[in-house]
Amino acid sequence: MPPQFHNMGRIIAIDYGKKRTGIAVSDPMQLIAGGLTALPSVEVIPFLKKYAAENQVDTFILGEPRQMNYQYSENRDRVVQFKKNLQKSIPGTEIKMVDERFTSVLAHQAMRDGGLKKKDRQNKALVDELSATILLQAYLETVRIK
Repeated sequence: MPPQFHNMGRIIAIDYGKKRTGIAVSDPMQLIAGGLTALPSVEVIPFLKKYAAENQVDTFILGEPRQMNYQYSENRDRVVQFKKNLQKSIPGTEIKMVDERFTSVLAHQAMRDGGLKKKDRQNKALVDELSATILLQAYLETVRIK
């Protein structure tokens, strides 16, 4: 029996960076991830507050920066502070931290495989948005398996 799809909200993935942040969103049935935008990081919380006011959002997925040896990267403190600010700004919405180690590598690979010219692959905003999309799609697939 398929799951019931009534009253499901979207899931938003956030690839938070020091200067710029990529954001992706699921469809209302939480099956497919799509890139939403990439913004200067200082604009992310106001953008998400407005988005959450206009759309039902169930969960925020926040990329947790780790190095290949599983140690936290230097960006983790900024991500943890962002998580606290997001929780205060949009209370009652679940925030999950998810390992993001391979998202930018996969984003660059997808751009190459998709035939994007080198100039387009150097567009950091596009890479950030695609990284958030990959993070969200991986999360959606993991949840679907359970």
